[in-house]
Amino acid sequence: MKIKTTKKSATKTVVAKKPSAKPVAKKAAKPAKKAVTFTVHAEKGKAVYLAGSFNEWSTTAKKMAYKAKNGIYSATVQLVPGEYQYKFVIDGTWCADPENENSVKNDQGTFNSVVVVK
Repeated sequence: MKIKTTKKSATKTVVAKKPSAKPVAKKAAKPAKKAVTFTVHAEKGKAVYLAGSFNEWSTTAKKMAYKAKNGIYSATVQLVPGEYQYKFVIDGTWCADPENENSVKNDQGTFNSVVVVK
């Protein structure tokens, strides 16, 4: 900041200078994503998808792969820590996860399964 003073008057003029460089803002560290695997038992040959709050409830965004050895379908997604709701879509039918007791009622009158990633 620069201050000018003149002898003829008692008035002071203040002139502020702009900073020469912008201050560098520190970026907050993003939480690390974690691999979360979802599984469901269904007959071989079914079209099985994972839909949830993490993919805007898309019925086709995450196709699940059939694992013949275990007789299950599985899909792994990378999620940041938080709480997520999800369902399986098996041949077009929405299904809550039968092996997950954590659920919440949705606006359709059914239940969504809930997973918490820490």
